[in-house]
This record gives sequence, structure tokens and C-alpha cells, in this order.
Amino acid sequence: MPSDPVIHPSAVVDPGARLAPGVEIGPFSYVGPKVSLGENTVLMNHATVIGNTSVGADCRIFQGAVVGGFPQDLKYHGEDTLLEIGDNNIIREFVTINKGTIGGGGVTRIGSRNLIMAYVHIAHDCLLGDDIILANVTTLAGHIVIEDKARISGLAALHHYVTVGTLAFIGGASKITQDVPPYCLVDGNPSRVRGLNIEGLKRSGVNRSTINGLKEAFRVLYRSDMNRSQAIDELKEDPLFEAFAEVRHLVHFVEREVMGWRGRGREALRPDRPAGFSSENPLSEKKERDGTG
Repeated sequence: MPSDPVIHPSAVVDPGARLAPGVEIGPFSYVGPKVSLGENTVLMNHATVIGNTSVGADCRIFQGAVVGGFPQDLKYHGEDTLLEIGDNNIIREFVTINKGTIGGGGVTRIGSRNLIMAYVHIAHDCLLGDDIILANVTTLAGHIVIEDKARISGLAALHHYVTVGTLAFIGGASKITQDVPPYCLVDGNPSRVRGLNIEGLKRSGVNRSTINGLKEAFRVLYRSDMNRSQAIDELKEDPLFEAFAEVRHLVHFVEREVMGWRGRGREALRPDRPAGFSSENPLSEKKERDGTG
């Protein structure tokens, strides 16, 4: 059974903070009054968790990280917005994660089992799924969506409102100003789609027939003479579309990007729809792939 929380004498923990059994607070750390820390979560020395922030179980927050800070947005005026972090996340040295803004939906949300390496910045209103790796000094602007199992290499910079698809891979020092389709490898400045993330698909356990289906869908979308809308229509009539959920996800992702319903297309909606996101949960499509909905 988890033991009572262990708090170093030099740490400052507000009496209003909620600490689950097994929590450890290291030297010179600070925990604010509206913070909730789940079972067995550990703050190393000089870590700061503030704001209306909930952190799940078995997380590790390393030295110098600041979690739950004010958004770096001039439209923010002290509203009591949220940061929600799931279980089993590793948040390394000097990471900064900002809570949400009213204009962006009011919450920054991070799923579970993510590795967030040193000096990463996650801005207000970002929505991250599960099993993501953000390498050192990755910078996320506001309102970004990253789907499950994406990999982003060091020093990559992502423009606000960008969406990164499932199992996408972004190369180091890339400049990302447009959406990154799922299962694809994107690299460069300016960045462009280079191919399928074959190695990532294999490591994730995707079977050979599904990979072959994605190869054909990728060829039609990115290597044929058809424009993107024509390629989408053709793939919807292809047996691959019904056979593989991953192919459907890729096609739907590109379709919504083309129609301005996803990613950077949301930016144009800001004057009329200040929440920034569509009414559909940007991460909800994973239910079909996971068989959970």
C-alpha cells in the first residue's frame, strides 16, 4: 500500500493542495493551493506545480520544471483555467507547461505515459494524447493537438493550431506550420511530408497488411497525379478504406485538413468561435482504432 506523502522540510506545500498516498515532494519544491497530485507521483528538487492543476498517478516531475503556470497570452487576465495531466508521465528538467485560456476552451490536457524531455514548452490549450515523446527543446505554441504515439524530435517548433496525427514522426529542428498527417514522417524547414513512418509503425506492432494498406493510401494521397480532394474520393471507394481503420483515419484526417475543419483551419474561426476547437473532440477518433467506442 502507498505510504503517506513525504515532504522535504525545505519544500513549500500549500495547505489547500491535495496529495494522494505515496506522493514525494523534493527539496525546495513548491506546490500551490489548487494542485492535486496522484498516488506515487514524485517532484524532484526545485520543481514547481501551480495553478488549478491535476497530475495523475506515478508521474515524475524533474528539477526546475514549472507545471501549471500562467499562459503566455496577452488575452489572459487571470481566469481560473485548468491543466490536466494523466498517469505515468515523465516531465524532465526545466519543462514548462501552461494552463488553458478561456478563449481556447479553458484547459490544457496531457494524457498518460508521455515522455516530455528537458526544456520542452507546452503552451496554453494544447491537447496531447497518450504515449507521445517530445524530445529536448521541442516548442509547442498554443492550441496544438497531438494524437497518440507521435514522436517529435529535438528543437522542433510547432505553430499554434497545428494538429499532429497518430504515430507521426517529426524530424529534428523542423519548422511545423501545417498539420502533420498520421503515420507519416515530416522533416525540414520548411517541412514537408517525406514518407510513411514505417519504423514507428513496426515498433508499435502494426501488422504487415495494415502497413501495406497505408503505403497504398499514402501513394494515392501524396505521390499520384490527383489533387488531394480527388485522391480522398478515390480512396473512399477503395476496399482498403473499409478494411483498415488506420487507412480511414489517414483519409479522414487529410479530408478535414483540406476542408479547414482541423488544425490550422481552426485558426480562421477565432473571431467567430473563440474556443478555437470544433465541437468534436480532436482526439476522439482514436476510439475507433482502439476499439473503445
